[in-house]
Amino acid sequence: MTRIDRRGVLGIAPAGAALLLLPAAAKPQPAPQGWTRTRGGTGGRVLRVTTLASTGAGSLRAALAAKGPRVIEFAVGGIIDLGRESLSIREPFVTIAGETAPTPGITIIRGGISVATHDVVVRHIRVRAGADGAAANSGWEVDGLATTAAHDVIVDQCSFAWATDENLSASGPRFAGGDTVAQWRQHTSRRISFTRNIVAEGLSHSSHAKGEHSKGSLIHDNATEVLIAGNLYAHNYERNPLFKGAAQAACVNNLIYDPGNRCMHYALNEEEWVGHQWIAGELSIVNNVVKGGASTRADLPFLIVEGQGDLNLHAAGNVAQHADGRTMQPVGIISNRQPKIVPQARPVIWPTGLKALPTAGVEAWVLATAGARPWERDAVDRRVVTQVRDGTGRVIDDEGAVGGYAALE
Repeated sequence: MTRIDRRGVLGIAPAGAALLLLPAAAKPQPAPQGWTRTRGGTGGRVLRVTTLASTGAGSLRAALAAKGPRVIEFAVGGIIDLGRESLSIREPFVTIAGETAPTPGITIIRGGISVATHDVVVRHIRVRAGADGAAANSGWEVDGLATTAAHDVIVDQCSFAWATDENLSASGPRFAGGDTVAQWRQHTSRRISFTRNIVAEGLSHSSHAKGEHSKGSLIHDNATEVLIAGNLYAHNYERNPLFKGAAQAACVNNLIYDPGNRCMHYALNEEEWVGHQWIAGELSIVNNVVKGGASTRADLPFLIVEGQGDLNLHAAGNVAQHADGRTMQPVGIISNRQPKIVPQARPVIWPTGLKALPTAGVEAWVLATAGARPWERDAVDRRVVTQVRDGTGRVIDDEGAVGGYAALE
């Protein structure tokens, strides 16, 4: 494990003294604007992480557990080994400023991050959970980062790989708070922005109890005002991303490489909605790029609509091709009841102020800006980006297939 004392690199100042001297490339750049206007912990006290230990004074875990508005900065850089005890964010008004860490930045292994509160900003953190030697189907199931009934959350320019459940998700209860969809939406994840992240190499036949589980992102039933923009999805077998029943989301300017069995996907499943009226989902899918790879099935469509629920869909400017240059079928339907797809000429849901980049520039922009600390990517992100450019690589079952924890910096 690497530990680097940041004070000798950036000149850490006493509390109340001058601001950190970050390199120009590390200064926060505006992210695509979603529905949330949260500033996280901005204006609160600064807490400095001074150890790479998973627990104890000066740890990231301790800073996350602190109360009140706070900005978490890092006096150390390297690997935080969670030892299968994932981090939980339950105290609101917090910003994790991973850009403040010295080289090589912060990488979390053998665990993930759960967000179960509000007003949270996470930037420039890498999460490489991994199977950690767990036996196949043994029940070691970990997300890279998941929100659970959270609201006003921004995850921007982070890197997620090797999760045994989803790499990056917005979730919560389906039907909490009452009997109406408005009440359900107020009790699950809402106003969530996942922007400019790398979401890669979910582990396929690994330790998840259900078996195959290489999954990119799950946006759960009734989640609302979710923005997925400027992300790189690479080598995830399914959920690139998956929107569940009645979800409301905009999916814009993403680059999806080597999806396996599912690319974009909408599904309201009858057995999960027993006793509840089916509600149509609302998706705006604009100016995304899909490139098939070695894991991509030959007949994969751009969007799969599955189950029983209807979908109000605005889709425009998307380019989706197989590795051999064939254009992907726009929509495939998997259902014993033909769900109604209602095409919309204009976005059915769209955050105020968001401007989509032209499709022609999406691939170059995403490869240049996505992921943690793009000015000094780690070996995993560099490899994934190179594979996207070169058309190489594939879905994996274990982190050891690509070097594992030993390959991390």
